Amino acid sequence: MSEERKGRTTGRPGRNGELERDEDSFDIETLLLQDAPLPPAHGAAPALHQTSLFTFASFSEMRAAIESKRGTLYTRGRNPTVRAFEEKVALLEGAEDAVAFASGMAAIAAAVLSNVESGSKIVCVRNVYPDAHKLMTRFLPRYGVETVFVDGSDTDAVAAKLDGASLLYLENPTTLLFELQDLEALTSLAREHGAITIVDNSWATPLLQRPLDHGADLVLHSASKYLSGHSDVVAGVVAGSGERVAAIRDLELMVIGGKLSPFDAWLLLRGLRTLPIRMKRHHSSAERVAEFLRDHPAVESVNYPGDRDNPHSELFDKYFDGAGGLLSFELTDERLVEPFVDALRVFRLGVSWGGFESLVYPALMSHLTGGPYSATAAFGVPRTLVRLFVGLEDPGDLVSDLAQAISTARRTLEKGERNMEV
Repeated sequence: MSEERKGRTTGRPGRNGELERDEDSFDIETLLLQDAPLPPAHGAAPALHQTSLFTFASFSEMRAAIESKRGTLYTRGRNPTVRAFEEKVALLEGAEDAVAFASGMAAIAAAVLSNVESGSKIVCVRNVYPDAHKLMTRFLPRYGVETVFVDGSDTDAVAAKLDGASLLYLENPTTLLFELQDLEALTSLAREHGAITIVDNSWATPLLQRPLDHGADLVLHSASKYLSGHSDVVAGVVAGSGERVAAIRDLELMVIGGKLSPFDAWLLLRGLRTLPIRMKRHHSSAERVAEFLRDHPAVESVNYPGDRDNPHSELFDKYFDGAGGLLSFELTDERLVEPFVDALRVFRLGVSWGGFESLVYPALMSHLTGGPYSATAAFGVPRTLVRLFVGLEDPGDLVSDLAQAISTARRTLEKGERNMEV
């Protein structure tokens, strides 16, 4: 973390379970290791409140809990272990509050639904997370909500679409191609048009980018990814002003019911303890992988915001304090994709990312099957594109694995070509 970022997120868990902020607080990396705000905290790990409901000693005690809007009545609304995770995320993002969900998609849906109604217009970046795309193209139109997709890296193109919009939805960077946006310019434009801005910050985590600092109204995460870090939780979280988060908690969370379980919140608190160390390893290893790929003759291009050849490096320098482990690259021939993926020994074939293990996902899979990233063809994602998540394995082993897999794929292709000639 850069020196500039140290102390910008200030605060520590208070005895009443709320955040106490001051300018002389600990660095965020220390705060992540402090006790969660769960009195009393006698163990090294926070308490797990694995319960569906909470009981009260008297009518007046229960009434006070209800009237406070902060009491724990029923785990669908509030739970001390879940609340501890929410407080940590709010601290990380510099937000007033946060609300957690059972999946990243539940968080996305709740954040979007809280800010649209029949007749609303959404402006969304292209190459958005595929199920968010499905929400906006297949679900919301049933209720009279229109979505316009646009190249978020083209500020003028976004400005041209914002008239009449109530919501600007961004991913910085975007899915698969990792395109960057000028957050301050776009959030300012959105405000001028009376629209709020939601930013999916899963790629960077709050350690590397804080969209709320640059004018976003809400920020969200698939907590299944880096915030967990262990590939054993599916979760989501939304952070922002106390008023906006309270509205989401009171309606979208309570009525739709996509609550986070206490045990998953407990696992997420465990994962957050090692987030700074993991992100540094992901970044340093991904840099080595990107450098290898950039110089390989079988690779057409590399999409990695942290790469020195990134055409939008000025935006990366402006908004990010580093890069994670997620990138993509394009092979020179579509016929290399399948034998390359099959030859990998360390990278595993899978659809997610953000855990400890290195993963590979080829865009060709969705082009051919209409799979998880079925919107790729609509947004012009090349069939030769392969997404890599660089995990925590030895970086030398990862580069060697990629090298042998590309060599194997090229030999397979050459053999096939010779057989066709014969």
